[in-house]
Amino acid sequence: MRPLIHPGIDDITVEGILHALSDPVRAAIFANIAGSERAQTCSNFLTVSEKEIPKSTLSQHFKALREAGMIRSERLGVEMHNTSRCQEINQRFPGLIPSILGAHQLQSLARQKAQKPAKVAKPTKPAKAVVKRKA
Repeated sequence: MRPLIHPGIDDITVEGILHALSDPVRAAIFANIAGSERAQTCSNFLTVSEKEIPKSTLSQHFKALREAGMIRSERLGVEMHNTSRCQEINQRFPGLIPSILGAHQLQSLARQKAQKPAKVAKPTKPAKAVVKRKA
């Protein structure tokens, strides 16, 4: 197996981070990993934002995040365990990752809200015309 490449902290760039997070699937994957207290396996992300992601595509997403220095991956048996490098990146670029994650969360909430179907008012029965008869 090929060794996994993890750039040193001095080799991580803002451009690389922004490029890695420019894909909505990668942004969602990173947000999930960054928000987790423990390592996440690649198979946890076969469905992202209610979309099925092929394993080959998922591998490319993890490679992009890893090469940008966003995550650290470790092979354990047949599984790949991924953790964020938020603390390291925050030392190099203070406030960058919390700002990006906060903006991602706001955007995700807005998308969820927009996707919820609006409640449709029940059609009201037309008012019956009252006809007065002469007595």
